[in-house]
Parts: sequence; structure tokens; C-alpha cells
Amino acid sequence: MKQSIAYFVTILGASFWGLTGLFVESLYHFGFTPWEVVAIRLTSATIILIPIISIFSPKHLKVKIKHLPHFFGLGVGSIVLFNWLYFTVMEQTSMSIAVVLLYTSPIFVSILSKLFFNEVITGKKVMALIMTLIGCSFVIKLFPIGDATVSLSSILLGLLSAFFCGLYSIIGKSVSKYYNFLTITTYTLLTGSLFIFPTSRLWEKAAILQQVDVWLNVAGVAIISTILAYILYTFGLSYIESSKAAILGSVEPIIAILIGVILFGDSLTPWQIAGIVMVISSAFITVYHKKRKIKIRGGKLNWRKT
Repeated sequence: MKQSIAYFVTILGASFWGLTGLFVESLYHFGFTPWEVVAIRLTSATIILIPIISIFSPKHLKVKIKHLPHFFGLGVGSIVLFNWLYFTVMEQTSMSIAVVLLYTSPIFVSILSKLFFNEVITGKKVMALIMTLIGCSFVIKLFPIGDATVSLSSILLGLLSAFFCGLYSIIGKSVSKYYNFLTITTYTLLTGSLFIFPTSRLWEKAAILQQVDVWLNVAGVAIISTILAYILYTFGLSYIESSKAAILGSVEPIIAILIGVILFGDSLTPWQIAGIVMVISSAFITVYHKKRKIKIRGGKLNWRKT
């Protein structure tokens, strides 16, 4: 498979994550808490996905018991705990600060990828990481700022949210050697659902869940922002380095901002535009390979990607 296709699919999956706010904000307006929204997201996605896989591709539901801890780590650590930490920081500080702390995750992924997969931390990756962090800061209006103060506990929780978010790329990459992306996505959502649903007490809001508008948003967050997003991202992750996938995933806040501009008439400041350009440029730096001549064989030039 061409890497260019894998890059595109990975970016598309992250873009669908960027649509999450459209549905989540609506669910908040109906009175659901962040923990309940995470439970709705995972449980509804699991209920939709498992029957489809069972009918059309049952072979992808077969896993070995020894790999169940990997799926538990993906579902509980990389989705449930990540979301809980992320929403907690958002409540304690602001969405802007929570997002910037979250998008330190490519740094964690790069370090862990070096330790577990021996992926090289190149100068291009370091440059892309710096541009991603600064660009996201501009996009969400964290910079330039005046005198924002953040508590140490919020910073630590934010970094933890980034760490658990980054674990998806690490654990997902490790199990992609044994399973199809559909298997990984299905069992990730299933283990996360089994963990969070019993504690969510969603059944106490059965009356609210009967409203059509609620179900439209549930369908959106389950199908678009969860099933399609994780399937596409996991598919791309199977073919590219986990550190590159994490950097490409930084298009998520860009999509969220553009949705606000297109659908809700939000305006972009020059700093936000500069941030968007920086994030897009960092993605380009991550995936771009130049070809250079190495030697001539039989009168023909041979090329090598660098």
C-alpha cells in the first residue's frame, strides 16, 4: 500500500475526531455530564459496530486471550481515562489550555516509539513537533496571551491526558502486527464500554434518551466521530510510524475551528490563520520525502527517499 494513501486515511480519521464537538456540545445541552457522554459514545458505537462485523466479517472478531490486556489498555487507558482527564482539565482551566496540553501527546508518542519500536527521532520530527505545539496554541487562542495562570495539578492532569491519548498510537501499533484494524477498533470500543457503562448510570436518563434530537447526536458521535474516526486512524497506523500518525492527528483542532467558521460564522484572527498554516506545514514536513540520486546502474539513475 502506498504511504501517501495511509497518510491521507490517518488525516481523515483525525478530521472526523475534529467533528466530535458538534455532537458532544449538543449532548451537554440535554443535561449529560462528560462521563455520561463518554459512556454514550463508546457504548453506542460498540452496539452498532459489533453486529455489523458479526454479519459481514465474523473472522475479525477472533482474538487470542493473551492479547486482551492490549485491548483493555486501548479501551480504558487510551479512550476512557484520556477523555476523563481531558474533560477535567477543561473544567479546571479552559478548553484552550486543555487542548494545548493534550497536543503534547506527539512528544510522548515519539519518545515511546523510540523505546518500543526503535523509531528514529529525526530533526524533521522535532521541527514538526515544535510547529504542531506552537500552531495549536495559536489556533485555539492560547497565544499570544497576557497573564494566564495554570495550577500545577491541572498541568499534570493535562500531560497525563496527552500520555494516555498517545498510548493509542503505541498499543495500537503493537497489536496491528497481529490483527486487522477492524478487530482492533471493535475490541477497543468494547473493553472501554464494559468499563465505563456500569458506572455511568445512563439508565437513570432513559426519558432524555428517548428524544429524537438526542439520538441524532448519539448517532453522529458514535458513527462519525468514533467508529469511522478510529477505524480510519487505526488503518493508517498499521502502515506508518506511530510518531508520524500522532503528528498527523494534530489536524483535529484545525477541523474543529474550521467547522466553527463554516457552520457557525466564527471569524479567524491572523494568529489563528498562522497557527493553521503551521500545523498543516508540520504535517507536510512529517510526510514529505525528497528523492536524491545515489548511483548509476546500467546507464539509469537510481533514487532513494530521504
